[in-house]
Amino acid sequence: MRKTLLLLGLLALSCSWTAARESQSLDKGWEFVLSPAGIDELSSIEGWRTVDVPHDWSIEGEFDRSNPTGQGGAYLPAGTGWYRKTIKTDIKADERLLLEFDGVMACSSVYVNGKLAGFRPNGYVGFTYDITELVTAGTDAVVAVRVDNSVQPASRWYTGSGINRHVRLVRKNACHIPMDGVFVSYDDGKLNVKATVSNTSDKSRKVKLQFLLKDADGKVVTRGNGTDVQIAPGEQDELTLNAAVKSPHLWSLDDPYLYTVETSIVDGKKELDTETTTIGLRTIRFDNGKGFFLNGRNIKMYGVCLHSDAGALGTAVPASVWEYRLQQLRKLGVNAIRMAHNPADPAFMNLCDRMGLLFMAESFDTWNSPKNHAEKGYNLYFDEWWERDTRAMVEQARNHPCVVIYSVGNEIRDNLNSPDGFDKYRRQQDLIHELDPTRPVTMALFRPNSSGVYRNGFAEMMDVVGQNYRVDELKAYHDAHPEKAIIGTENTHDVQSWLMLRDDPSLCGQFLWAGIDYLGEAAWPQVMWSTALLDATGNVKPTGLQRASWWTSEPMVAFARHADNNGAGELVSDWTPADMDTYDQAVIEVYSNCQEVDLWINGEPQGRKPMPDNARPALYNVNYNPGIISIRGYNDGVLAAKCNPTHIGIEKTGGKAGTGFDDVEILSVFIADGEGNVCPNNDCRIELSVTGADLIAVDNADVLAHETSHRSAIFNTYKGRMIAYIRRTSDSGKVTVTATDCSSAAQLKGSISF
Repeated sequence: MRKTLLLLGLLALSCSWTAARESQSLDKGWEFVLSPAGIDELSSIEGWRTVDVPHDWSIEGEFDRSNPTGQGGAYLPAGTGWYRKTIKTDIKADERLLLEFDGVMACSSVYVNGKLAGFRPNGYVGFTYDITELVTAGTDAVVAVRVDNSVQPASRWYTGSGINRHVRLVRKNACHIPMDGVFVSYDDGKLNVKATVSNTSDKSRKVKLQFLLKDADGKVVTRGNGTDVQIAPGEQDELTLNAAVKSPHLWSLDDPYLYTVETSIVDGKKELDTETTTIGLRTIRFDNGKGFFLNGRNIKMYGVCLHSDAGALGTAVPASVWEYRLQQLRKLGVNAIRMAHNPADPAFMNLCDRMGLLFMAESFDTWNSPKNHAEKGYNLYFDEWWERDTRAMVEQARNHPCVVIYSVGNEIRDNLNSPDGFDKYRRQQDLIHELDPTRPVTMALFRPNSSGVYRNGFAEMMDVVGQNYRVDELKAYHDAHPEKAIIGTENTHDVQSWLMLRDDPSLCGQFLWAGIDYLGEAAWPQVMWSTALLDATGNVKPTGLQRASWWTSEPMVAFARHADNNGAGELVSDWTPADMDTYDQAVIEVYSNCQEVDLWINGEPQGRKPMPDNARPALYNVNYNPGIISIRGYNDGVLAAKCNPTHIGIEKTGGKAGTGFDDVEILSVFIADGEGNVCPNNDCRIELSVTGADLIAVDNADVLAHETSHRSAIFNTYKGRMIAYIRRTSDSGKVTVTATDCSSAAQLKGSISF
């Protein structure tokens, strides 16, 4: 009998203001300085400046081949930095004061009034410190955070440095729900709410658990009311309630409907603490023969792997920027994300919840054995910290409906053909099952045939067998073990990998490396990995156009040509050769999910062709003539033209208006001809002038662009383009952005006001 792995769940956490709990953002107004000093020397440090967090100081530095971060860290500086801020401590005798960090990169030591509150080496996990005993109620206290990212090379990709996620100050009753202490699951019309209750007071408390499930309009759908439970001083307990949900509105990719659960701890009629959790009701199933099911519907995971930086913004990325990037990926048919290779920011998972994207939550890139260009990374801390960090990852992820599977490692180099290797994996998987029994566990196996894990029984321990690349080996394993569910945890952009996913019903999905170009993992003079569907500015690359022809259902057609004559050179998506004198034979690839395509140049037909069944593009070898190229597939077409630059175009392409950290607007700046077409061969140096907003960063997707700071108002275009990130200085008033060519006699200009 076929074994089927059935998993059900949901989620997404957010704190809110309630009568029993007060949560206050600490993002604004920190003092910051780069210094290796210790806490005893803090008062003598000079050169402090004011910053808001999230903040990444490494991206503010210069690219330098001698920086110890090396190719993994994009040759940007690391070091040691200090943050400090004065806070109010207005709490009552029966209350606790807590600091909540969503992540600090890396090796952070948090001090309150000069006393150590805690240390955390992992920069990707959230943590909480109870600082009640370190402050005097009613008086100001100084929070100081030492961030030591100086031990390098610590990562194979760019991590950034600093408090690069959100921070909160939380006031709670002494008997309360800890951070991420609520777990809500859904199964066959029944809601299960489980809450950890911690009694940090000096007396016993009689409490009970209550919850309200509310729909998107705030209407109460169902509720739960528990019985009294006695919790001794200094102890904690886990309380559980169940309730039926009639006619649930299920969360899906096309309709990511979200509910909220308000979970309360009450003593008699007094509300002690309430936590609000955003959830989605849905079912998932990984079938060993038929693949992945969401709400009983068989779907393929069309996934991409992402790192946590956003080019010029580093790793302190506003949510509006990630939303724009995810929207660009959705247009290409992407429906799943693997955040590689580390726990994700809760704000990122919130976006996946809202946008209807599936998510693989991953913990580590290394266990004990190091990797090249990251010899001084997490391998130095794994033994002591893996359990706490895994627990933090799961507790942060388990309420998000987007999360459908966990991964405990990527291409792990420890000996997996040994009892010790077996034990390391089993302990991590067992812990995740304990914390969240509703989702399976996998890992991204590395060269499984040579490591022996397909022969020694290791893979059989895994809930779902995941493998990086070598799709033929994964298929061969499944042929030998048809009882196991399988997934491609990391794959190339090639046709063979796509055909495997398309034609093998047992393969649940695959995740391409990578979805978006990212900093690091590149040899000087390059500073960025550049094999992805989108470039660092969010523009679609030819590989993304081809993927859209495979992964989207709406009729589409697009083209790319080989940049050099007669089929040589990289693929580009324009009709403007760099050298008109030597370019006379154009080799064009046409991507489409239509049945047939045709190509026209200056109104002359070049022939109608069927799209190949083997997922290859339709190829055209034509004489090059400047002018207009058009492609048709059904009723769709793509138009491009030879550029005669006349001005600089500026367009709003995404983001969100506002003054908060996550409120960033994205402007596309490009060299344009009279018809508004981008001119890829007419790059220039552009100076930006902004009124009514702050210029946060600029970027152009050039992997060699490290001569100028991404914070500069003067920046080069690349292939005729660049982008600018701005944030408004007030909630009202006009914003004007002017771009001027400051590198040529042409003095092209452009502006936009909104």
